[in-house]
Amino acid sequence: MRGILTFLGATLLVIIGAGVLLYEGEGEVITIGASSGPYSDMVNLALKPALEEQGYTVEIVEYTDYIQPNNALHNGDLDANLYQNVSFMNDFNEENGTELLNLIQVPTAPMGLYSSDSDSLESIANGSEVALPLDPVNSSRGYQTLEDAGLIEISDDANMLAIEQEDITQNNKNLEFVFQDSGQLPRSVDQIGLSLVPGNYALASGMDLADALQLEQMNENFRNQVVINAEDEDSKMADDLIRAVESDHFKQTIDEAFEGFDKPEGF
Repeated sequence: MRGILTFLGATLLVIIGAGVLLYEGEGEVITIGASSGPYSDMVNLALKPALEEQGYTVEIVEYTDYIQPNNALHNGDLDANLYQNVSFMNDFNEENGTELLNLIQVPTAPMGLYSSDSDSLESIANGSEVALPLDPVNSSRGYQTLEDAGLIEISDDANMLAIEQEDITQNNKNLEFVFQDSGQLPRSVDQIGLSLVPGNYALASGMDLADALQLEQMNENFRNQVVINAEDEDSKMADDLIRAVESDHFKQTIDEAFEGFDKPEGF
């Protein structure tokens, strides 16, 4: 009996030891969600290798909509996601009672004003239609891009995160605004002739950021973020995610593979 117990004990130690070695070989698993296109590419090419250098095993889940990545993060299916700006995240938290936290900004593909009819801002015809995103945050980005282009002027009293048509004090080309789902905006370049397209949709549609008549001058409210659950704010994982984004590998990959992306100050 003692021999059997000794054998079973030794076998158990071997199994436990093998499990420990397997765990150490794979590293701690971190699961990151991202929207399909440039941000899933950013996770794959820039963030994943930087985390692997810290000993993590990185699993990536791609999404085609803007709601499921936050639901999955809140439910614990993800450890972090990368696809949204802080304004969108705050709206999501307020509407859904979640406690998501923006951890660190990343370079972001800017919105651009694209045209199939005009090759310069000056040649835009008076009374032209221009397509803008339907949601308030991104339509506000569109209005600010039009102002940067010198096509409209916005009241100083306007809420820059929720600009409305009534906030426009000057419309220099008498533009007519058409609001559409963001996924439709790349097609509207040809269908309408003038369209404000978020950068991720432009790139996913094979558009070149350099072809824009005007690119968005982004601020911290509109740059995308690595987002986590607020309860993980002080975790080692959060520190390691920040370290990965600030790594030389991440920055070099952005310079080489994400040309035209707007970078946070000091990046």
